[in-house]
Amino acid sequence: MESCWARFAIIILLLSVPVYSDDEEDHLLQGINSFRQSANAPVLAKHDKANCVADEIADQLEDKHCASNTAPPAQSQLISNYPSVLKKCKIDVNTTRDGMILPVCVPHRVATLVLTNYTQSQNSRYLNDSRFTGAGIGTEDDWTVLVLTTNTPGGSFASGAGRVTISGLSQYLPALFLMLFLALIY
Repeated sequence: MESCWARFAIIILLLSVPVYSDDEEDHLLQGINSFRQSANAPVLAKHDKANCVADEIADQLEDKHCASNTAPPAQSQLISNYPSVLKKCKIDVNTTRDGMILPVCVPHRVATLVLTNYTQSQNSRYLNDSRFTGAGIGTEDDWTVLVLTTNTPGGSFASGAGRVTISGLSQYLPALFLMLFLALIY
């Protein structure tokens, strides 16, 4: 009977460990948007594709310890695996050049310290930039990754599926010519 209670206590203990979820990321986005509003910048909208990129990069940073890093990893460190991240998230690389990736590392990812790392550091200049209109947030262990997007073609983080080329239209050309011919006759 005692072992049953011990198992029950262990299960309760394991279930009571805090789980970081989308709520944590939503609260961070709310804090960032409050910061932006105080600077008269428009709020950032949640952006699914940027969220995917942020999650993937956070997963890659998961095994890096904060203590061993005196500064966040350089963009080039993040970009070394960037093409595979974009492929997994189904994003055209040409739609990311105006975006920004901002990783921060805070031991135990204390929410107020994470927000402070974005608003009271060199990252704040990006948060105050009204060109950015969307955001995705990914978290893993001590890492939080914020990806900022724009509403321009170079920063929209759009998929390549929406782009149509002439070669992609070639299969429809005979039908198009037939419709044009019929429209001219009638």
